[in-house]
Amino acid sequence: MKEVRVRFAPSPTGDLHIGGVRTALFNWLFAKNKGGKFILRIEDTDEARSTEASTQVILDAMKWLQLNWDEGPGDELPKYAPYYQMKRKELGIYRKYSDELVEKNLAYPCYCTPEEVDEMRKKAQANKLPSKYDGRCRRLTPEQRLQKEKEGKKPVIRFKTPESGATVLNDLIKGRVEFDNSLLDDFVIIKANGVPTYNFACAIDDYLMEMTHILRGDDHISNTPRQMQIYNALGWQSPEFAHMAMILGSDGARLSKRHGHTSVLEYRKEGYLQEALINYLALLGWSTEDSRQIFPIEELIRKFSTDRCGSSPSIFDPEKLLWLNGEKIRSKTVEQIYELFIDWLKYTDNEKIIDGWDREFLKKAIVLEHDKIKLLKDIPSLVDFFFAKDVVYNDDAVKKVLLSEKSKDTSKLVLTESAERLKNQRDFSAGALEKYARDLAVEKEIKTGQVFHPIRVAISGRTQGPSLFHMMDLMGKDEVIRRISAALAKFF
Repeated sequence: MKEVRVRFAPSPTGDLHIGGVRTALFNWLFAKNKGGKFILRIEDTDEARSTEASTQVILDAMKWLQLNWDEGPGDELPKYAPYYQMKRKELGIYRKYSDELVEKNLAYPCYCTPEEVDEMRKKAQANKLPSKYDGRCRRLTPEQRLQKEKEGKKPVIRFKTPESGATVLNDLIKGRVEFDNSLLDDFVIIKANGVPTYNFACAIDDYLMEMTHILRGDDHISNTPRQMQIYNALGWQSPEFAHMAMILGSDGARLSKRHGHTSVLEYRKEGYLQEALINYLALLGWSTEDSRQIFPIEELIRKFSTDRCGSSPSIFDPEKLLWLNGEKIRSKTVEQIYELFIDWLKYTDNEKIIDGWDREFLKKAIVLEHDKIKLLKDIPSLVDFFFAKDVVYNDDAVKKVLLSEKSKDTSKLVLTESAERLKNQRDFSAGALEKYARDLAVEKEIKTGQVFHPIRVAISGRTQGPSLFHMMDLMGKDEVIRRISAALAKFF
């Protein structure tokens, strides 16, 4: 059997979006599952929109996602290189095969202007006919073509699409799909400036790079009969195709910015884990028989199959992705979370956030908030109060807990007593501190919450946070007493 070879072939015309990542992932999983090769090819024939900056964004995103390519930019094999289409164009690769098709009378030069083509499409629409090029240059005599050349007209090269019959696709996901050839026009394969069109360059490259399978979104399915016809015209065997259902937003519309971030690197900036995004995207259009949600990458590789890919659109759910990211974080050790957090700070150029923070103390603080971290960017706001020289008090917390008419006197009593009594508290462990607080409530004949809440606000400035007594334990006696005393001085 031939070695499985698949590719991800993005156009560098912007950021790498979620749909593109899902395509890359499914190709990567398919290759790994089959023991084959995953190739990255940059399709940069859109000269007006392709940029080196966008290419770099794609490469950076792929590296962060750890979708490492076996061949591609930086890992080129002479047999298949180069992996940029414009570099391949410069080598005359596409012109060679377009000339062959013209010589075989399977393609022809077309001298119609874009305006003329647009007019014939409008005329066809008005007559309720398929909106397509009418093939007039297909029937030019050699003399007429020569005259066009003398007039200085630069032709495009059009492929001669069969005028009858059907092109049949046996898709690995969608099954049998037939395309009526009479509805397809003679499409351009080489532009007037010599640049190949998408369908032509894609087909030529897929053959020369020996692709065995093409896995892509079903928005490309209309391109497939054209590419198959190019294969047939050149006497080549087509690869197998698998068209994945689209990813939609919760409103059923195509995924866009209004549904959340579409650029993959925006998720990195937000503090998502690479493995969470990979895990979630694997579930968009693929599933296992037991409908599991959480997978290590090794298991995704082992279980992935186009047989389990659905033909219905998938709905992108940001809340589910956020939940999954939290689950992935909770599965990590504190050391792992710390390292991921430091990497995130460096990537977002936010290392100054933790200037002056004791790193070992930070790890202990992370332990206390471990279950609340959903994104790496959550960590600073969850633990920063531990490192503040002066407590930043939440206005609502102060008003409701310390200074309301019902609580003011009790809060002052609790803080005054605690500032004194905790000086003599020899055992400052969480368990001993909880006993102290409960005993104080009994002694003063007040509810435990009337003891717990004022102390929490006094030492952290907020009503929410980690376990109060573990928080006090971590801060230490001197710091707790200092903060309680400061709160008394500030508010009472």
